[in-house]
Formats: sequence, C-alpha cells, structure tokens
Amino acid sequence: MKILVLNGPNLNTLGKREPHIYGSTTLAQINRRLAQRAKSLGVEVECLHSNHEGALIDAIQQKAPACQGIIINPGGLTHSSVSLRDALAGCGLPVVEVHLSNTYAREVFRHRSLIAPIARGQVVGLGWRGYVLALEALVGLSQEK
Repeated sequence: MKILVLNGPNLNTLGKREPHIYGSTTLAQINRRLAQRAKSLGVEVECLHSNHEGALIDAIQQKAPACQGIIINPGGLTHSSVSLRDALAGCGLPVVEVHLSNTYAREVFRHRSLIAPIARGQVVGLGWRGYVLALEALVGLSQEK
C-alpha cells in the first residue's frame, strides 16, 4: 500500500512560521515521522510539497494511479482552490485533509474548506500528530474493505 502525502503553500516554512499557531516541528520532521509510522504499518508514503497549485494538481494526476490514498494539507488553497478539489475528487482515492491548527477556531474565512466535502475525513488542530492519525485512518479503512 502506498499513500501520497501532499503539502501546499507555505508549509515548507513550518518550524519558523508563526510557531504559536503551527508549532515548532518542521515539515522535514513531519515527513520523517510519517515514514517511520508507515514502515511500522507496512506501508509506503511519498511526501511532496509545493507552493504552486498546478504542481499539486500535476502530482495528483501523475501519482494517484499508483497509490491507495491521499493525505493533504492544502494550506491556504483549502479555502480557494476549486481546481485542487476537482483533482482530488477525480482521482478516485480516499482523501484525508489535515490542518495543524484548528481552522474552526481561527478567522472566519478559514472555517470553509472546499476539500472537506470530497474528503473521507478531516484532522484539524492536533499539530503534526494529525498526519500520523490520517495515515493510520487510511490504512485502517483499506483493511476494512
């Protein structure tokens, strides 16, 4: 089993950017933790980051056929990208949306996700642990089939 992990704009600055909101863990540390947990579960993760919407859509179209699920933290694209939402919906894979902060406890514009209606689930507000929980959920869901 292979899970695609996508991170959108500005997530490459984790650990430096607003640590009071996003914590001090870097994206590289999150990816290492995910890889370790994936190994213990007997699955593989491929982690990608881009600050560009089109690059994320290209990754979904190119890599989804070889994967069994997607974990995505779309960053600010959560609230604005119909194209990203359509690419995820069209790939036919279960998607889990992750956000480090609790988007529903922040500014009103962050309360609406264009991804949530096509996602199997959301994990918000649990910091880096949300990625691991999303991975465990996707693995568990695939085993239930």
